[in-house]
Amino acid sequence: MDIPWDDERTRKMATCVGLITSKGKNGDNIMAAEWTFHISYAPSLFAVSIGKGKATAGNIKETGKFGISICAEDQSIISSIAGGSRGKNVDKIAVLKSMGVKFSRGKKTGVLLVENSAMTAECKLVKTVQTGDHTLFIGEVVEISGSSKEPIIYHGGKYFKLGEGLQKPDEDTLNKINKHVKKHTR
Repeated sequence: MDIPWDDERTRKMATCVGLITSKGKNGDNIMAAEWTFHISYAPSLFAVSIGKGKATAGNIKETGKFGISICAEDQSIISSIAGGSRGKNVDKIAVLKSMGVKFSRGKKTGVLLVENSAMTAECKLVKTVQTGDHTLFIGEVVEISGSSKEPIIYHGGKYFKLGEGLQKPDEDTLNKINKHVKKHTR
């Protein structure tokens, strides 16, 4: 089945916002990607799902590298600019720089990274998977850094800060769970 873009049922997901940077024939580019995931520890792999025909998709296919900057709580304006227009039509890097956003060049890939993000990673493309109307780009992390800043949370078309933590089950409940798991182990 097809689900329309922005359907209320799909707005139940809560994600971070990846600021995906790349370089191609039109220079440096940035886009906001809600579907940005860490999918493996060894080797460390990240996946980002990008709509077909996007400038970033073309850049990654052309160069085999991309950057991920996980948007921090105080960077919602960066996400709105990076996700608000097409890189084929607007130099979003120039817009962000004119608004005081700072970038640095990745040490291993040369792609731009957004300074003061919650996390930044430089990735080399290892696999491309066609997934419906999006392409999943899987990149191996070649350089990574983090900050003390918390990531922005995206849910229902709005930005949120991390809130109150929820307690995991207490030890008695965990023991009960383990008894049930042992009872039903195949």
